Amino acid sequence: MAITVGRVIDLNFEPFYIDMVRRGIVLQDVSLKDIPQALRDGEIDAGPVSLVDSFALEDICVPVAGFCLSASNKAGSNLLYSKKPLEELSGATIATATADLTTRKLFQVLLAQKHNGSTDTFVSLPDEHDAFVISGDDALRRRRGARGYGHRYDLGEVWHAMTSLPFVFARWMARKELNENDTLLVEDTLYVGLEDGVDSLFHLADPKDHLLMMARDIVEYIIGYRYFVGLSERKSIELFREYLAELPS
Repeated sequence: MAITVGRVIDLNFEPFYIDMVRRGIVLQDVSLKDIPQALRDGEIDAGPVSLVDSFALEDICVPVAGFCLSASNKAGSNLLYSKKPLEELSGATIATATADLTTRKLFQVLLAQKHNGSTDTFVSLPDEHDAFVISGDDALRRRRGARGYGHRYDLGEVWHAMTSLPFVFARWMARKELNENDTLLVEDTLYVGLEDGVDSLFHLADPKDHLLMMARDIVEYIIGYRYFVGLSERKSIELFREYLAELPS
């Protein structure tokens, strides 16, 4: 029976999938926020999971050989647009736009750790708000700015400035019941798709009109990411987990 993997359409996830179809893996398009439920329901066998969601899946899933989506500094597509400075957002109303859970929680952690602030008032656009968080390709489309919002923050960059660490936005996870050979196949296709960065960029670097990005923009964006969990990424994951536990419940 073919392995089914969740495919997140956002540009920074594309390098993961370059070798999969050739190897007989079925790709099922799933939004990042819906992947956890798809894994729990058995609709997919593996996929990239938003970091915060991955913590809650550790009862039924295991990490896939340390593959991740990590921003060394600037993330480029995990943004906060605000009508006032970050340090003044304690108690503010935040719209989530299309932001995944990890981007939202990262904002809360940064507000708490940098400015001793907190907010748990989140609404959907276009409800009245003081700032909004946005991620993925939607953030890329707004990367030049948002009218009416005088402050723009790249949350990966703010995290790096505070901790000197990269930020891991997602981890690859597989269901524990997936047999060893199938898990190894997923691992191998990920290695092959990522091991030659130049070749991966060649596959991706056609202009993306829907994102208003030229080839050089895409290359600059993608090379800002790391796709393997190293020592710095492990430290970052554990530190973020600690900070999450300190947030008001």
